[in-house]
Amino acid sequence: MRILGINAVFHDPAAALVVDGRVVAAAEEERFSRRKHGKRPVPFAAWELPEQAARWCLAEAGIEPSELDAVGYSYDPDLVDHDVAGVDPGWEELRTTYARRAPHFLKTALPGLDPAKVRFVRHHVAHAASSGLAAPFGDAAVLVADGRGEATSYLAGEYRDGKLVELAAQRLPHSLGLRYEDLTEHLGFARSSDEYKVMALASYGKPQFADALRERLDALGDGGFRAAPLDLARFAPRREPGADFRPEHADLAASVQQRLEEVLLDLARWLHTQTGQVNLTMAGGIALNCVANTRLRADGPFDDVWIQPAAGDAGTALGAALHLAAEWGEPAARMTGAALGRGFSDGEIQQALDTARLPYERPDDLAATVAQALAEDRIVAWFQGRAEFGPRALGHRSLLAHPGHRRNLERLNDVKGREQFRPVAPMVLADRARELFERGPLPSPYMLFVHDVRPEWRDRIPAVTHVDGTARVQTVDRTDEPLVARVLAEFESRTGIPVVVNTSLNTAGRPMVDSPRDALECFGSSPIDLLALGPFVVRRPE
Repeated sequence: MRILGINAVFHDPAAALVVDGRVVAAAEEERFSRRKHGKRPVPFAAWELPEQAARWCLAEAGIEPSELDAVGYSYDPDLVDHDVAGVDPGWEELRTTYARRAPHFLKTALPGLDPAKVRFVRHHVAHAASSGLAAPFGDAAVLVADGRGEATSYLAGEYRDGKLVELAAQRLPHSLGLRYEDLTEHLGFARSSDEYKVMALASYGKPQFADALRERLDALGDGGFRAAPLDLARFAPRREPGADFRPEHADLAASVQQRLEEVLLDLARWLHTQTGQVNLTMAGGIALNCVANTRLRADGPFDDVWIQPAAGDAGTALGAALHLAAEWGEPAARMTGAALGRGFSDGEIQQALDTARLPYERPDDLAATVAQALAEDRIVAWFQGRAEFGPRALGHRSLLAHPGHRRNLERLNDVKGREQFRPVAPMVLADRARELFERGPLPSPYMLFVHDVRPEWRDRIPAVTHVDGTARVQTVDRTDEPLVARVLAEFESRTGIPVVVNTSLNTAGRPMVDSPRDALECFGSSPIDLLALGPFVVRRPE
């Protein structure tokens, strides 16, 4: 079976291709259009369709649109309740109208596609499939929480023998994701894309308002929850974008973060009681909250927690395809990595360099060359292999730096043009991670949990140690990522530190770089010292 999954007409449009139960390709439209989250600077109706991503997925597999067996669209317009309080009926009506047109606009984007092959998959079912069917174990509980999907904001259930058993859902307007978006907007950030900034800000505050929030934000004991609109101004004044932060802003962020963690813990305990499963899988925007994930893993009832690396709405494209594959009896091949996007041959990269007319070299030992630059406190742009699917840079489209100099956090935030309270992540070999980090689950290949930095290492790797003594660790497997592993080993041989700073290769307001041209443009416009582009190196003149 050849199944294309689509997330469209909302943020993070994406496409994914599943062939015989195996994920062949997956990509977000923003990587092609260069508009972050696929949002055009005009009204909602002009959010992007994943036309380029879909065409690339098919081309990667050598499949024509006419050869597809099905297309899964991760939204079912017939399930929307336009009268749900707290949701703009006009907004939902517009989205529903465009969703119903999906078979026709997809036929236009993919000439030869039979519109009758387009099938709607419920939003949260697509999220659930993206985790429950892709996780590295079989039967498992599944928890999905985000802002909204049709008329609900949450799903809890379990996968048994590849089939989803739904146990609970939460109807709108109660939504953990929407309440976190309210907070994000109140603190002066972009409502539906800057939640991670609030998570970082929360580390600077104390949850002194958490108890007062309980009456509006709480689990109900039956698998559902109450998440009513919050009077945030009661605790901290609304912050205008660009204005200074006040201590109560951080305290409010910490308070909502704590309540979110406590509600998720209660929901997980209920789900564990209902299912008896030992493993939990998660997806939905809430599952990108690394602090909450670690709390669930540390204090929750499950032995293991696996989170879809593309847990946001882009991942529903993958989930829609996996769900249809499972319905037709295709056994899902477990997801072994997130490098599902575009890759480029050495010849294509060299052609881009020649077109740019930049001096470059091809070192005999790329890993040693990069490690030496890092040891000399250079900032390195790292572009290797296929692009990651999802919001995390995992050693394919990354900015690398020395973790031993505290000022490198400021340097990298300046390069990226973002707030100085934002942390950067450590990248470490999986077999060395426990020497430096504790509490969070290890290995952690997708950078979806936070870990305590061991006290004896905090002063040695200050650039990646957050204000609360934690770090969002990415572990590197020597077999899966041999080139990155060699960089880490070569860097340690020069510095005695087995960690390198890793953050995404992009600047503020721009998607992660995806092509050699994107990488060259980012290098040319930012104070980056060295670009490792495939086997080639470009140095900034002294």
